[in-house]
Amino acid sequence: MSNSKQKIVASAAEVARLAGVSRSAVSRTFTPGASVSEYTRHKVLEAAKTLNYHVNHLARGLSNERSRPVCLLGANLNAPYQARLLDALTLKLQQASRAVMVINTSGGEADADAALRQTLNYRASATIVLSGTPQASLVETCVNSGQHVILVNREGQFEGADHISLDYANTMYDALYMLKQAGCQRLAVISSTIQSPSLLKREQLFFAAADESNIECTVYRCGPTSYQTGVETARQILPSRQRPDGVFCVTDLIACGFMDAARQEFKLNIPEDLCVIGFDNIEQAGWLSYQLTTFGQPLDEMTNAIIDRLEKTEGAEQSAEKLLFTAPLIWRQSVRLTPSS
Repeated sequence: MSNSKQKIVASAAEVARLAGVSRSAVSRTFTPGASVSEYTRHKVLEAAKTLNYHVNHLARGLSNERSRPVCLLGANLNAPYQARLLDALTLKLQQASRAVMVINTSGGEADADAALRQTLNYRASATIVLSGTPQASLVETCVNSGQHVILVNREGQFEGADHISLDYANTMYDALYMLKQAGCQRLAVISSTIQSPSLLKREQLFFAAADESNIECTVYRCGPTSYQTGVETARQILPSRQRPDGVFCVTDLIACGFMDAARQEFKLNIPEDLCVIGFDNIEQAGWLSYQLTTFGQPLDEMTNAIIDRLEKTEGAEQSAEKLLFTAPLIWRQSVRLTPSS
């Protein structure tokens, strides 16, 4: 015979009975802005506390958009930048009293599609697609279902969705200018075989800026967006006599792997022998062992803009917006200030 005891969830009717009020008075007590006397509110809250009653916001959400969850769709959520973005966004949503459902698409399209169907069944108020590689078909499902969709760093995809993006063109010109000022003449872009929209744009615009300045530049893609890809790329290109003297890595994580291999396996000094620039300003970029010059993503501004869009579109038809943010330069010690002697 089992000793486990089934937990009984109190109902609003039981709260009303204990408080000696009507069922509608309980509903008004837990509805923000609804009219209810302080005396009645006190009795209802005391009864709710005694019975351990909690409002079923999920059920309410079927008619109240603000009570419905916000879905976050993302892949590679354990990567440093993705983890920072997820942390910043969930915190801001929590502060805005929004419930959150996270769908990790790294497990494959079939699993992610099944999870996404759940959010549609729960009538999620919006879906925020994080930077990276959530499958386009999943985003299309949300858009075609009439959901409010906000895309982060996926500029140019899906009409009808809001876009939160970075001004990569000016940033890539700034990266090239720094390497030129350092006297670098043979440049390399260390990219990823995961051709997500944001990474592809960084790669293409840096290469275009170098080409416009008639500076030799080669693009390398030796693996996914990972630390090990930086290591493997260093092993491939640094033994050459024509090795690059200036490198732009499309993410800081790749840059960290590249720098470690350059120093430990090839005994190169950074920035004396080799200048390196990254992108994202992950926590590791500021560690003493890296001191990586990079461009930061303004997560506070971007997440505030997302919350603002959710507030503006609540219960109202709004045309899609494209919001562009500047990625500020974080100057550290991986780029020379002057040409090497």
